[in-house]
Amino acid sequence: MSYHPNAILRRARLARVLLFAAFVALGGAFFRAQVLQNAEYVLQSENNRLREVPLPGARGTIYDRHGEVIAENLPGYSVSILSPTEDSLRSALTTLSKVIQIDSAQQELAVRRFRRARTRPAVIFNDASFQVVSVLEERRVEFPGLIIQSSPKRYYPDGAAMAALVGYTGEISEADLSKDKYESYKAGQQVGKTGLELQYEAQLRGKEGRRFVEVDARNRVVRDAGVRPEEQPEAPPALRTNIDLDLQRYAHQYFGDSLRGAVVALEPTTGAVLALYSAPSYDINKFIGGASSSFVESLRLDPHRPQFNRAISGTYAPASTWKLATAIMGLERGLVTMETRMPQPCTGGYYYGRVFKCWDKRGHGDVTLAQAIAKSCDVYFYQLGLKIGLSNLLAGGISLGFADKTQIDLPSERKPTWFANTTYFDRKYGARGWNRSVLLSLSIGQADNAQTPVSMARFYTALATDGSAATPQIVSREPERKQILNLDKTQLAGIQLALADVVSRGTAAGAQIQGLTIAGKTGTAQVNGQLDNAWFVGYAPANDPRIVVAIIIEEGLHGSTAARVATKLMERYLKARLTMTAIVND
Repeated sequence: MSYHPNAILRRARLARVLLFAAFVALGGAFFRAQVLQNAEYVLQSENNRLREVPLPGARGTIYDRHGEVIAENLPGYSVSILSPTEDSLRSALTTLSKVIQIDSAQQELAVRRFRRARTRPAVIFNDASFQVVSVLEERRVEFPGLIIQSSPKRYYPDGAAMAALVGYTGEISEADLSKDKYESYKAGQQVGKTGLELQYEAQLRGKEGRRFVEVDARNRVVRDAGVRPEEQPEAPPALRTNIDLDLQRYAHQYFGDSLRGAVVALEPTTGAVLALYSAPSYDINKFIGGASSSFVESLRLDPHRPQFNRAISGTYAPASTWKLATAIMGLERGLVTMETRMPQPCTGGYYYGRVFKCWDKRGHGDVTLAQAIAKSCDVYFYQLGLKIGLSNLLAGGISLGFADKTQIDLPSERKPTWFANTTYFDRKYGARGWNRSVLLSLSIGQADNAQTPVSMARFYTALATDGSAATPQIVSREPERKQILNLDKTQLAGIQLALADVVSRGTAAGAQIQGLTIAGKTGTAQVNGQLDNAWFVGYAPANDPRIVVAIIIEEGLHGSTAARVATKLMERYLKARLTMTAIVND
């Protein structure tokens, strides 16, 4: 078959054009790859041979008001492993388990960490012992993907004394990683789980650094030093609290291993939290690096609930510590004065459809309001409650703050139980079916009234000062106070004098401290199926308050039991304060 010369010429020209276009395209591709995208491909190459290893940042140190350490960081070790696939990771963990103890739960946890962040080393131990590190270092050549590095670990010098207050840290969970507040966090990082560690996570969190290791195609580390300049981690500023560590330790020592309850101590004018303790407690240091399953299970099954923060989440009938609220409502409405006597003297009980007993079956006789507070006469307050009426009593409790959280700077504070109107009682007891029992019981701090120790402490900051309640503050900030008592100076002084009489010659007379005037109120709260709870809330010195203490002892039988502990705490704090002032003046 023959072609015309012109046709051959056209085809030759077309072939030249196509070849030229192909060379131009190839040249353009080479130019783009070698020049325009050079940095991108260099970075990709670097990423293929380099692996980022996070350098954990130390958390902020927490101090008490005197500069003593509450939480700090100690040197520790973390062990992690680089792996290209999940199968290779499992294989490496199986091999490692023949050298050191790694149970199946730890292996699965490491695999989950790998799934969450495949480009980061999968952490095997957050807090490896020196013995484990020594064994692995000796046989490191057998595990080329292994990374052993120093890592700061949290430590609480007074672990069991601080559990309810400071909390503890732990590895961030998958659920937390999905929350907006943790959007900048990565798998494997440590976060606050409870207490101050959780409340002030943003301030306590350290800035993570990073270093790089060089790996081969199988993700084996071939060089781990000098690959690329490191970014050093940074620790945040320290967190300074209002806590008096000596007082906190003293509360822990006093409760020991046998008592259950809580202590809250505040400065009355500022709301500064001097101590906050819940018993029984536990050693929070056991959670650092991951608590053992047996330890966690023992806490979960303990019937005394050591992880339950009774100081801010425990709600209890306030018993006679509440009588001051009833007295204030009567004074504010002009129904009584401090010298008012009730129509019926106390003979050990009060008949209102049935007999409502007084705690002292011998009776208190014909007493004034001031005497009724000092002697804690139930019969007097039954009659005062009837004068006030249920609707006014409920409204008065609302205005005094008994239905609200205190807004203390700790997570998990529970709202007290106090109802705003009679709707709840109509529903529970039937319309008007509650009148004979509920009103009298509420008047003396029983029935449908449950307060937290921190709530009662806040209320007594108002009694100790000018009628303004202070918001409890663990970390110091501008004090917040709210006027809740609408009493004139004479009425308030009368209330304060009656509270002092409670300790000098009333129900807490056995708790007196020589040389120290103390004001406060005992309470003995009835609990169905249990022994009575013991309350005391008070302040000292009575004429110049420096500390308010609220204490409850579960099944403590009588308020005088709690009063003896509370006054010892007051004495401890005030003596230490005087000693420190003397040292400063010298």
